[in-house]
Amino acid sequence: MFYVFKRILAVIPVLGIVAVIVFLLMHLSPGDPAALIAGDTASSADVERVRHLLGLDRPLLEQFFSWLWRLLQGDLGVSVFTGLPVTTMIGQRIEPTLCLTLLTITFAVVLAVPMGIVAAWKAGTWIDRTLMALAVMAFSLPVFLIGYLFIFGFSIKLAWLPVQGFHSLREGFGPFIKHLILPALSGGLVYMALIARMTRATMLEVLGEDYIRTARARGVGNQRLLLRHALKNAAVPIVTTIGLGIALLLGGVIITESVFAIPGIGRLTVDSVLRHDYPVIQGIVLVVAAVYVFINLAIDLLYTVLDPRIRY
Repeated sequence: MFYVFKRILAVIPVLGIVAVIVFLLMHLSPGDPAALIAGDTASSADVERVRHLLGLDRPLLEQFFSWLWRLLQGDLGVSVFTGLPVTTMIGQRIEPTLCLTLLTITFAVVLAVPMGIVAAWKAGTWIDRTLMALAVMAFSLPVFLIGYLFIFGFSIKLAWLPVQGFHSLREGFGPFIKHLILPALSGGLVYMALIARMTRATMLEVLGEDYIRTARARGVGNQRLLLRHALKNAAVPIVTTIGLGIALLLGGVIITESVFAIPGIGRLTVDSVLRHDYPVIQGIVLVVAAVYVFINLAIDLLYTVLDPRIRY
């Protein structure tokens, strides 16, 4: 219990540092944020109006504590261009990103873990070399290239799947899954390769332990040996890789969403950067950073379930 309490307490200073860095984004960026937002043709009065709207005409500490107080109340600010609350804009875009992330990581894990186990069990054979060669090739190809190849093959040539867009699950499972298959496969191949290589390396290390040889000498079957003895003890680094993959996907779907025109957080980030919409950029960075922190916390807490020795 002390380990859990200690890990939860460690999150607080990390979130505080993240909040300070996110707040300083506007002040550390090159140029005058108000002038960038107002545009090249804006007059001095327009620039001053934008500066007042952003609160940049007040002392820095006053700006920070005012921003922090609003943040603690769940207020991420208001978009300079749309006039909508940042929380509303993120809420409108979070569903496509979450669905794409969950489908991508599910596809990656379902394929990668069995691939890694089989490669480790058949280490040095043609099966091992073939699986790892496929993993290296998938990891080496850029996500956008894989996406365009899938679009060309499955959408343009075969006309099996739509080229782009997103349909909510509320509109029916068929349209929902059809629009997410290609994006999920494009992003999932990279993470599948990463998880498969980590699974193989960890399983190889565990399979060389004395207790595995003892279990094999006692006549334990291959399936039970691999799943109950080896995989369970190799689970900690594999779970770490999967957890970090989820966090990276949430923050790194910009390319996938741009290629497949999915209206998610990635597209919102690109649009906000191009328009210098600083409140939206700050809100997105803060939300993604918080997701990273809490996923790392969840991984740390899961360690105590997989390996009870860690809590001591």
